[in-house]
Amino acid sequence: MADDLAAANVNRSYQLAASSIAIFTFLLFFLYPRFTSGQVNAIAFQATLVAMGVATFAFAFSSFFYYGAALSGRIDDVERARYSRRADRLWLTGCVLLFLAPSMILFTVGLLVVASAWFALWLVYLIFVARYFPRIQT
Repeated sequence: MADDLAAANVNRSYQLAASSIAIFTFLLFFLYPRFTSGQVNAIAFQATLVAMGVATFAFAFSSFFYYGAALSGRIDDVERARYSRRADRLWLTGCVLLFLAPSMILFTVGLLVVASAWFALWLVYLIFVARYFPRIQT
């Protein structure tokens, strides 16, 4: 992986982690009061928060691995490639969970038809990723 690409991937991963934190905060700010009063599905709400937490940390860890891959001259090419593969997998994990969050939020608030449509689109995305991701890895 070229140094400039690795550096750009670090920035992208940090931005996605920041977006995940913003979504997490939004969930807590608007849905936690409804959670405490019993107006939303408690299990779906907690599962959404877990998914957002895993997505956030996957993006954060991927940025560290992309940063490690950008350290030219300090590590050999085999280790750089290993860091890049790990970063790619963590980034993908974060994206998959980040795209799952909208359907989980919709299930949480009880919009089952819309949530099912979003979930179906997420499944299509998952199939697409399973089919094409192995071909585009670093």
